[in-house]
Amino acid sequence: MQRDILFKTEDFVFSYRVGGILVHNDKILLQRPKNDDYAIIGGHVSSLETTMDTLKREFEEELHANIVVDDLLAIGEIFFPWGDKPCHQICLYYKVHLSNHEDIPLDGSFYGYDDLDNERIDLEFRWVPLEELKNGLKVYPTELIPYILKPQDDIVHFVSKQITT
Repeated sequence: MQRDILFKTEDFVFSYRVGGILVHNDKILLQRPKNDDYAIIGGHVSSLETTMDTLKREFEEELHANIVVDDLLAIGEIFFPWGDKPCHQICLYYKVHLSNHEDIPLDGSFYGYDDLDNERIDLEFRWVPLEELKNGLKVYPTELIPYILKPQDDIVHFVSKQITT
């Protein structure tokens, strides 16, 4: 049985997550739940699972797509509200590419879902031109966007605070 590395106490939530940055033809594939902001596709790492295996599993579960995990791009320390509690999340972001370009549509939007806390969350997946990121399209976490648009030679570290600690 897989168990997400996601701890909830009375006071806070801790989350260990991984995200995959999939760029094709100058467009990035993003996800968003209904009436929410866009985010990088990924999910919670399960106990005894590598982050690379997590990404492969998440893309298979949510998009029915097989990916190859490339280089680690960034490590984020992210602080945001999780319901009525503060969440401290550590997220590793990798560059990825499709192993088969026929797995998913390569333009426009398509739909899928995820499960979180035994609740189904419907998701829109959309290929967004990188130009829209340059023009300020809201993508979570916003601190990651400059590194997607202009990757660095080294792995970068950023802190994102949507709440005060």
